[in-house]
Amino acid sequence: MDAFGYIAAIFIGVILGILGGGGLIIYIPILVYIFHVDAVLASAYSLFIVGTTSLVGAIPKYKSHLVNIKTGFLFGVPSIVTIFITRKWIIPAIPDIVWATHSFTITKRGLVLGIFAILMVLASISMIRGRKRTEQSNQHFKIFLIVIQGILIGFLTGLVGAGGGFLIIPALVLLTGLPFKQAVGTSLFVIAINSLVGFMGDVFNTAMDWPFLLSITLLAIGGVLIGNKLSAMVSQIQLRKAFGWFVLVMGCWMLIREFLLL
Repeated sequence: MDAFGYIAAIFIGVILGILGGGGLIIYIPILVYIFHVDAVLASAYSLFIVGTTSLVGAIPKYKSHLVNIKTGFLFGVPSIVTIFITRKWIIPAIPDIVWATHSFTITKRGLVLGIFAILMVLASISMIRGRKRTEQSNQHFKIFLIVIQGILIGFLTGLVGAGGGFLIIPALVLLTGLPFKQAVGTSLFVIAINSLVGFMGDVFNTAMDWPFLLSITLLAIGGVLIGNKLSAMVSQIQLRKAFGWFVLVMGCWMLIREFLLL
């Protein structure tokens, strides 16, 4: 099973390299169900893996002038602050038993994985349907909406350890008027900063298995580099839809496993 997990880490990196995002949401199920990492610790590990691989993925985008640094910081700063607060103070404050009755109990693990599974289902719908690639020249920033969106995504990223690219890309396109390809590159920049800052909130609270974490991260980075080479040879639309169905099945399975198969 460990060997399968390492192979899966490479595969998700390949998806990131090809699509510029979308695969990062699978790292938590890999960590929890294959490597048997505690759900809360897995969300911390995921932040480090997501942040590092996104940073590697953003470098070629930046070289191709597909990263809007100004927009990235405008969107990212409120998100960064929210993520750090969430990981440093909110996550440790959540009790192990969140809610309980005679017949049903929601644990801290169930809350984190349940929210994450719902996000997976929502992300899968976006990937299956596809996004309308609207090219807009209007660069007028709707600052208030961007800040609110950044805070919301920062909280979700901090809570479950997901990169949030499936939320960030549409927000950048709709709220800032960025072309789709530039929104993808900018989202990788935002995800990298958000995730690594969020991870710093855990470094002070949690003991990390650095050899394991670095090995998974290096394999994921290798997958990103392979994906960048393959991106010109693969139909991104068909791959995105196929991966969307995979994410949908995985999200539904997680909900069933955590709340029905007790």
